[in-house]
Amino acid sequence: MASDELGDFTTREFEALGKRRTVYTLGTGPAVIVIAEMPGITPAVADFARRVSSIGCTAVMPHLFGEPGRDPTTAKNRPDVGLFVRSIVPACVSREFHVLATGKTSPVVDWLRELARDAHDRCGGPGVGAVGMCFTGGFALAMATDERMLAPVLSQPSLPFGLTKRHRDSIDISPDELAVVKQRCDAGLQVIGLRFTGDKLVPGERFEFLRRELGDAFVAIELDDGSANPAPPNPPHSVLTDHLIDEPGEPTRDALDRVLDLFRSRLLTDR
Repeated sequence: MASDELGDFTTREFEALGKRRTVYTLGTGPAVIVIAEMPGITPAVADFARRVSSIGCTAVMPHLFGEPGRDPTTAKNRPDVGLFVRSIVPACVSREFHVLATGKTSPVVDWLRELARDAHDRCGGPGVGAVGMCFTGGFALAMATDERMLAPVLSQPSLPFGLTKRHRDSIDISPDELAVVKQRCDAGLQVIGLRFTGDKLVPGERFEFLRRELGDAFVAIELDDGSANPAPPNPPHSVLTDHLIDEPGEPTRDALDRVLDLFRSRLLTDR
């Protein structure tokens, strides 16, 4: 896949809590915060944002790391290791991201909540949605402490890194914030999680933890590795982006449709 100029997106600078970042926006209607996976806003992530906008929502995509629009593979269809290093190393050493700590919410989530509030004010509707992917997967869950968050989606949530059983049987959210999310789930909030069953970055214990904590409010979409798009050079991981087979009847397309249906049912109810 070639790099993406992102020319159909508008850009603006959003500042909150002392941090100023570029935000890419596309579409009209209630906002969905699209939080990119490593190594950043790749062409596949941008295409997912376009799908969000196509259903009548505004895709709001903050630039948190990486090089926006950059293809993460080389001409020989190998991972661009340099791009990943330039993206992940600053994030891992930043105080805004907790990559190993259990029972903690990454500080960047506070900034994302402010972005979501601003997007709701700008775009209207009953509330907002969010999709976190890979490194940012759990961010969408932590954002759900805000009652404006009506449709959180956790696509291959990879933090904390599963080094120990304790790391695997958890997700990056503090106990206090998890308690708030659980209360909201009891009141009707639904949370979607997606993973490939063989994905070592998203251990099965993490989804068992979410089932145990959130009960029936957690909708787990777990796909066989054989349903992944075989074209990318990395093992099955990115359900909604790189490893999506965008054809009717494909399991990954069905997963994408269920995510979009969640946005329709929770955000487009007044249409």
